[in-house]
Amino acid sequence: MENSTLRKYFLLDGFGAILSAVLLGIVLVKLERIFGIPKSTLYFLALLPCFFALYDFYCYFFIQKNLGRFLKGIAMVNLLYCCLSIGLAFYHSHQITYLGWVYIIIEILIVVTIAFAELRVVKRTNQKTT
Repeated sequence: MENSTLRKYFLLDGFGAILSAVLLGIVLVKLERIFGIPKSTLYFLALLPCFFALYDFYCYFFIQKNLGRFLKGIAMVNLLYCCLSIGLAFYHSHQITYLGWVYIIIEILIVVTIAFAELRVVKRTNQKTT
């Protein structure tokens, strides 16, 4: 698999991270009463995808070699982010509303799907080069 295909995954991941940051750090904060997730938790969860987006766009524009290794890295970090999100959701479960749980579950499903797609493409790339 050529680098241009791997690069597209960094773009997808980066724009997805920006969307998560905006939804968590702006939209859900304004609708805290509807979703029940505390502002401090939303800001913390929104900050992480900002770093992920920086990493993704850096890799997209500046990394020339071993893109698979970097893509695997962001996929693993995304999966850890999902675990953190679940942990924080359970920690605040007494506050989170039904809509808050729906948002968290949908976001996790999307992020996990993208992370596994990234891991699959890295595995295919590694198999073709060996």
